[in-house]
Amino acid sequence: MPAEHLSRFLSARWGEPVTISGLKRFHGGSARQTYRFDATSPSGRHEALVLRRDPPSSLIETDRLAEYRAIECFAGSDVPVPEPVFCDTGADSFGSPGFLMREVAGGMAAGLLEPEPYGDHAASIGQQFFTALGRIHAADPARAGLPAMDPADAASARLAHWEAAFRADAFRPEPLVELAFAWLKANMPPPPARISIVHGDYRSGNFLHDGAGRLLAVLDWEMVHPGDAHEDLAWACDPLWSNFSGKAAACLPLADAVALWQAASGLTLNPVSWRWWRLFAQVQGLVIWISAAREVIDGRSHDPVLMFAGTIPYRFHSLTLAQALEAL
Repeated sequence: MPAEHLSRFLSARWGEPVTISGLKRFHGGSARQTYRFDATSPSGRHEALVLRRDPPSSLIETDRLAEYRAIECFAGSDVPVPEPVFCDTGADSFGSPGFLMREVAGGMAAGLLEPEPYGDHAASIGQQFFTALGRIHAADPARAGLPAMDPADAASARLAHWEAAFRADAFRPEPLVELAFAWLKANMPPPPARISIVHGDYRSGNFLHDGAGRLLAVLDWEMVHPGDAHEDLAWACDPLWSNFSGKAAACLPLADAVALWQAASGLTLNPVSWRWWRLFAQVQGLVIWISAAREVIDGRSHDPVLMFAGTIPYRFHSLTLAQALEAL
């Protein structure tokens, strides 16, 4: 049980017995089990912490050390992230590989179906959200411990990654996905101007805000990798994350979001790359929803969030992908 592992680990680290209370799991993560808890000791020490650890099976295969290093890279910077505490790539500390962060107090996250999730603060949140994304892309990938990459491989590597996931998890014919892969392969984008840190799942719902217009922390770095910054921007601006508002990330008009990203990143949007990565984002989304459904169908998960992902977002991206392919 996580509580036993956490108590044993923190007792050894603090040098006194530690009691774990308020342990609560947040459901729905595709690649991590996430728990929030309080740790207290007889001397009066108290910390509110978050554990992210590997599950028995994972919807998306990721590297928890890469996630932790990315958070470390931006800790204390102008890209807000949770404060990292400790990472263990073995199973000794937490029962499976994982890491600890300090809880971000007072943080709120937007729900996918929540209309106008930021209310009157949408523009302010959007300015911070897309500026932070640009700052991520302006940083040196080596700072986050990411491997070097030839810019010529940025698109092909991601295409191969998601096609392999699709081939592994598809459980029925998916002609839209097959057609999209064919188009993407036949219309590869130019190499990016430089290789960037790509968050991999930068979107509404994956950051915390205080409810009063301030972005508190960018979360869920488990898909971080080196690549083309257009990939993150296209995913952040995908219609699925607009909460049916028609705005990028349910915050800003698309042109404003792109302008903020360009100013912070020092990059210029390439229209050819943008077209390719926008279609790619919808394919990536569909593959994730297909994999979510496969987890449930095969009995590896009964998580209601994965059940939802394998139905409603799946249908949404099937529609938008069909529309995008028709337009192409």
